[in-house]
Amino acid sequence: MQGQSSKPWTDWPVVGQATLSWLWFDIYSSQLRTPDGDYHQVKDDVSPHPLALEIRYLRDISSKELLEETQAQWERLGYETTQSDAWLTVLAEMMPSVKTGERLAYVSDGRSGQLYYFPLQGQQRLLGKVANKQLNDAFLSIWLSPNAEYPKLRNQLIGMKP
Repeated sequence: MQGQSSKPWTDWPVVGQATLSWLWFDIYSSQLRTPDGDYHQVKDDVSPHPLALEIRYLRDISSKELLEETQAQWERLGYETTQSDAWLTVLAEMMPSVKTGERLAYVSDGRSGQLYYFPLQGQQRLLGKVANKQLNDAFLSIWLSPNAEYPKLRNQLIGMKP
């Protein structure tokens, strides 16, 4: 998925980057990329244009833990449980367990998205596609919503200066 850019998303400029740490543990480092190197939120739409969120995991995390944390973040953001349960079913089909150093990338054209896995050894692979605009936005809201749990991380990702 390249969105509206002729360049592959891996060649898009980095908007911002951040590392999530909890207590004394680093959990992951992340980068946000867009075709022009800028992030533009339009009202409540966190993905009004093409973007790529890439996460490099700094510890082993099971797919079950990733899905549980996704659900917890959606609850915190106020999504209804019936809706988030349906979305989790979709994500469960594609969400892998990750090992330290492996990466996941979610690439969106602003309406839909694709989840990629970059193992430590072997080729990257497409894990699945998200065709639902609401799920696309809800997933990205975990990191990009103004109401995200980690506002400092969000601000770093979207390139806001402190």
